[in-house]
Amino acid sequence: MSDVNEGSSFGGGNFPEFIARERERLRAEREQIFSQQKELQRKLDAVNREFAAIEVYETAKTGKAARPVPASRQPRVRRGSRREALLEIIRQSDGLSRGEILERMGLKGDKSGEMSVSNALTTLTKSNQVHREGGKYRATK
Repeated sequence: MSDVNEGSSFGGGNFPEFIARERERLRAEREQIFSQQKELQRKLDAVNREFAAIEVYETAKTGKAARPVPASRQPRVRRGSRREALLEIIRQSDGLSRGEILERMGLKGDKSGEMSVSNALTTLTKSNQVHREGGKYRATK
């Protein structure tokens, strides 16, 4: 039995070469998109810091807490960023319980945020980035 791809021509080469070129093209395109995404996230973080600074200034100037931003106007958390923040908080400590993590992240009482942290902890545990020891989550070395 002969190989079906053996005499085929895909852009001046055989099928495996064509696939290798396409993989490389897609890898490069994905890297470019990730770079753009990082730059946009950096810009968004800078704008959010400015908003926070304005809120602090208003609070200091008036002596009253600034009005809270309605939930619909709060930026949506980029997928994976909560996991990264969570991992960083765990790394900076000598082990934290789920409740302590929620308090540090300011999510205590936010059902959606609490569920997100629980899911992220499960994912980080399954990927061996954190482990649980005595009711506390610790970064795996």
